[in-house]
Amino acid sequence: MARRRQLYEGKAKILYEGPEPGTLVQYFKDDATAFNAQKKGTIPGKGVLNNRISEFLMLRLAEVGIPTHFIRRLTMREQLIREVEIVPIEVVVRNIAAGSMSTRLGIAEGTRLPRSIIEYYYKNDALNDPMVAEEHITAFGWASPQDMDDIVHLTLRINDFLTGLFLGVGITLVDFKVEFGRLWENEDMRIVLADEISPDNCRLWDTKTNEKMDKDRFRRDLGRVEEAYQEVAKRLGILPEAGMRDMKGPELMQ
Repeated sequence: MARRRQLYEGKAKILYEGPEPGTLVQYFKDDATAFNAQKKGTIPGKGVLNNRISEFLMLRLAEVGIPTHFIRRLTMREQLIREVEIVPIEVVVRNIAAGSMSTRLGIAEGTRLPRSIIEYYYKNDALNDPMVAEEHITAFGWASPQDMDDIVHLTLRINDFLTGLFLGVGITLVDFKVEFGRLWENEDMRIVLADEISPDNCRLWDTKTNEKMDKDRFRRDLGRVEEAYQEVAKRLGILPEAGMRDMKGPELMQ
């Protein structure tokens, strides 16, 4: 296993320096957190499945013209990505009321919304990722008005595409969270989709039964968490080459 220098470790992933300038290696862990890391646990094989699911969805989105940071998958738990300057905003798209929206607004979970709603959250763990308005984002310089125009345009396209893709395999896309980054190429900059798209940051319900197929099974102690992630991968036609066998991560550079 190649020795790489660790640059960052988050709740579900580790970033290492890449083999070429302008690249990073993104490693998917089995660690699971909820409620801003107040609840912690492990979902065996989650990293393998999320790597494959995110790869699949990023490639499908690229085919319809959505620019992403994804380059290629390296191993069962690693993928090569472009280094981007992350916009410190989590963009949440809600198609059906669930989770915090139901709690905040008193809307019964499962209520289909009149239209898709976009919410913004400032990426700051110490502040519990507070909800913010576009005015906050542009006033404090987290993103420019042009950045936000690009982000909203891309987000709506991503929602349209993923809603149809999941519906085709019997899954309802209830809501999801995405992040974006600035990709610099010489003097040019463009906004691209970053992070991941997986059952960790999507609410996915079985279209017929409304059974939850995402991290809510971990959040709410519903059980069968691994099976839910596997079912999503199965429906998308994704099968890890070596099953759920774990793999050692890259070693840290001393």
